[in-house]
Amino acid sequence: MPDAPSVLFVCLGNICRSPAAEAVFNTHLVAQDLAGRFVADSAGTLGLHAGRPADGRMRDAGDARGHALTSVSRQVTRADFDRFDLVVAMDESNLEDLLEAGADPDRTRLLGTFLPGYEDAISTPEEVPDPYYGGADGFEHVLDMLEAAMPGVLHTLQNEV
Repeated sequence: MPDAPSVLFVCLGNICRSPAAEAVFNTHLVAQDLAGRFVADSAGTLGLHAGRPADGRMRDAGDARGHALTSVSRQVTRADFDRFDLVVAMDESNLEDLLEAGADPDRTRLLGTFLPGYEDAISTPEEVPDPYYGGADGFEHVLDMLEAAMPGVLHTLQNEV
């Protein structure tokens, strides 16, 4: 694992949700004067877009909010499960794929568990919808969810890792 507490955000193709989560987390770190104290990365359960930048629509939506999506798509590897302290899946399908590939269930969670109001024993965590086939409002909704969840992700890295 990296020297600093680390998080890997994972979606299907690593071109919309997970690179946005990585960017939003890094923006949150800067706002909290914690840049450089944590490591964030993103990956996809599939390698269909490996080597490509994030979807232009998501980059544009992120830029408009001050989140620079600069990562390059890659597929998650088994080594990632040892490298990162926390693995955050965007939806149930991603979570299932990660666990089947060998991710530690104690360190792998849905992003929805970090949203304000989520109660582990009472409710089902909300999934981050894939905006790829929708309109601009889908990208905005994803960013709203990611921005709301990042204080919880940071809190977990600070207190549980």
